[in-house]
Amino acid sequence: MSARPLALVVEDDLDQMALLRRHLDREGFDVYSANDAESAISAFPHIHPSLAVLDLLLPGISGRECATRVREAFPDCFLVISSVLDRVDYPASDAALPKPVRGAELRALVKGVAR
Repeated sequence: MSARPLALVVEDDLDQMALLRRHLDREGFDVYSANDAESAISAFPHIHPSLAVLDLLLPGISGRECATRVREAFPDCFLVISSVLDRVDYPASDAALPKPVRGAELRALVKGVAR
């Protein structure tokens, strides 16, 4: 039996975090969640996500900087930006998931993630 792939979720809104965790669990992912970029980055030596869902508006280190660090640490990770900001303000990523997040949109995105 193979292990479930890991999704990294960096989101400071607890309701959004719970929603993302629930949907990703249903899609077959284990989830490592952090409510700020610093917590996520400090976990890098202990995790290897195949998917990362990052909010842009985070306390402390920005979601934009966190996205850069995820790309550097995990070049094969499928990077999804989720934000209330206009899509033109999103950094380069594999996919965009504007808020409010809908389960069907998240499901469609993760279908393309190598597991």
